[in-house]
Amino acid sequence: MTERRPIEYWLSDMDGVLVHEGRPVPGAEEFIRRLSASGTPFLVLTNNSIYTRRDLSARLAAAGLQVPAESIWTSALATARFLADQRPGGSAYVIGEAGLTTALHQSDFVLTDIDPDYVVLGETRTYSFSQITRAIRLIEGGARFVATNPDPVGPSPEGSLPACGAVAAMITRATGVEPYFVGKPNPLMMRTALNVVGGHSECTAMIGDRMDTDVVAGIEAGLETILVLTGVTREEEIARFPFRPSRVVPSIADLIDLV
Repeated sequence: MTERRPIEYWLSDMDGVLVHEGRPVPGAEEFIRRLSASGTPFLVLTNNSIYTRRDLSARLAAAGLQVPAESIWTSALATARFLADQRPGGSAYVIGEAGLTTALHQSDFVLTDIDPDYVVLGETRTYSFSQITRAIRLIEGGARFVATNPDPVGPSPEGSLPACGAVAAMITRATGVEPYFVGKPNPLMMRTALNVVGGHSECTAMIGDRMDTDVVAGIEAGLETILVLTGVTREEEIARFPFRPSRVVPSIADLIDLV
């Protein structure tokens, strides 16, 4: 692999890297502690747009991981920043929860179902048929279609749940309009995170557990990419992809000494 500068900034996925099914991955607590103690800039990234930064910080704390709210970056925040850059003071019809609506309000967007500039689709525990119908009609009327992330399913104790990507596909089927997905694997998610953390691509690493989202987005953003084997992608699957991570390690515990 090409020689890179020493890692000065860290980006890390959350589920499958730091936590798994609500429990911390062994080594995650020490890794976060070392980052904080050394003053190394870092962000925890997630495509989940349901929760606010403070919500996620509290959930991680319940799992034993002390991650300050300002060190968390979500697809909802990336979406709000993208829309604020595209159309300052714009309006949106939103299907989603507090993580998304709060981020849009903080970006000075007006949330409305009356002639909005955008239909913005995020995650929610209870997708409403009436909301989806309204979104379809607004898109047919000319609203632009943006979605926080393309993940088709999400986990639950009972099994898979339809997620943003699956609902977006239904809206696309009805309207013929494809959404613009802001979250991973769109490298825009990484670039906005880089701006937030103040890092440069040449000295920033992205840790992830998925080749098809975390690693490819990191590569396209010019980052060093580290795949951990505690989540979705298994070691024998790596060779199937046309791209490779910078390095592969069993878990985040193997990265502690790099901090």
